[in-house]
Amino acid sequence: MTKLILSTGNIVSGGPSIIRKPGTFRSNLELTNSLRSNFLAAQQAGEEDEEYNARNGSPADTGAAATNGHAVNSSTANGHANGAATKPTNGYHTGVNGANGTSGRRRPALASWTQREGKALYIPRVDWPIVAGETATTTNGDAETGSTTSGSSSGGLQEEASQYDTTVKLFFLPGASSVESRAQYAEEALALVFRELNVESIDLLVLSFPGMSFEGDCEWEADKINAMQGNDDEEAATWAASAEALHSAGKVRRLGVAEFGSEKLARFVTRVSVPPAVDQINIHNCCNVPPPLTELAKAKGIELLVHTDCTDILPPGTLRELLGQGLQGAGVLVDEDSKDASVAAPVDALKGDLTPQWVVKYTAVVRDRGVIENKGYFAGALLHDE
Repeated sequence: MTKLILSTGNIVSGGPSIIRKPGTFRSNLELTNSLRSNFLAAQQAGEEDEEYNARNGSPADTGAAATNGHAVNSSTANGHANGAATKPTNGYHTGVNGANGTSGRRRPALASWTQREGKALYIPRVDWPIVAGETATTTNGDAETGSTTSGSSSGGLQEEASQYDTTVKLFFLPGASSVESRAQYAEEALALVFRELNVESIDLLVLSFPGMSFEGDCEWEADKINAMQGNDDEEAATWAASAEALHSAGKVRRLGVAEFGSEKLARFVTRVSVPPAVDQINIHNCCNVPPPLTELAKAKGIELLVHTDCTDILPPGTLRELLGQGLQGAGVLVDEDSKDASVAAPVDALKGDLTPQWVVKYTAVVRDRGVIENKGYFAGALLHDE
């Protein structure tokens, strides 16, 4: 099995403009559009490397290229070998597809814009911030080499970490069913954020559990429905194994939950050692916070925050579409039943079933100015390819 790590990069500095239209609350356009944008940018950079290798006589299937400071393998087969490649359009070459003999677009090889680290595949390759004097690891296939570098990349924060309010929201997806797996995902997700922002701790971690929402015709109905959602035992156990453990280790200063109404929150605080300092709820259908929740939060010293994140943030079908061979897909996965022969899969495309496991959203706000400097997402999934 292969672990897939998807990333958007910093969508504040380079992401697309996100427009939320009425009726689209159930679809996280910020996440999906930002992932597509980052995939496309990485593929275009990978294609430029492939074309450079082809012009300079590199072997069709092992041309070495350098992208974002990493050495990669660039395969030029299935396009250069069976048809002259032209200038890329929308991130793809045009030419003859040697696999089926049809003329159409060819996607760049995965090795030109993704990166493997052990059993994990990063989609796309991440340009991690580099600290002066740090030993950077360059991955080329299965070989790894270490080199000492000075300076930094374009990632990370521009000022000292103490100048920022950093918030991380971790969404456990239905595929993350066990307490043990959720604790592991929390560690993995936080490690990625720490590496991306080049920090050692964050100010706030909010956990979002699957099956939780705050919806109804009014705030009273939403609060009543919410009381019957989720699983109290699993949520309390997950909180202890992940949130409280990270808090005890000094990696997180404050903890929070999402979509907890008055009854859910009242039961929850009696079952945990470190109560949440924050409760995020989405009241786009209700317009008001239920009075019982307001009273409970005031009595317990819990800050109530309103958010616009959707609860079903990355369904399996959406993830498959993002990574598949369709016109909006990245071409990472082979769609064996696809009838679209105009888009040729790269020779190293993957096969298998997908299980989305988690999504993490992070923001870094400059405390004195209230400006968001860095914001992005990582997502984890398991590819059953064995």
